[in-house]
Amino acid sequence: MTNRQTDRQTDRQTDRQTDRQTDRQTDRQTDRQTDRQTDRQTDRQTDRQTDRQTDRQTDRQTDRQTKNNIPPIYRSGGHKK
Repeated sequence: MTNRQTDRQTDRQTDRQTDRQTDRQTDRQTDRQTDRQTDRQTDRQTDRQTDRQTDRQTDRQTDRQTKNNIPPIYRSGGHKK
């Protein structure tokens, strides 16, 4: 083999290696991105659930207070001094 042939061969090998490395890196990056995306989605779901729950609780509380004839002054959580 001549020097040119060996140079070409080593170039091909290094190209393959760098291609594999970049493929691995992009795979890792996409994995991280999907993990972040799923984390955001679950966070949104839990935020919505807690918002709905607090809304329901406040609605129930105001309904109970109006049903029990509690004046509006005292409805905000007790006497204010």
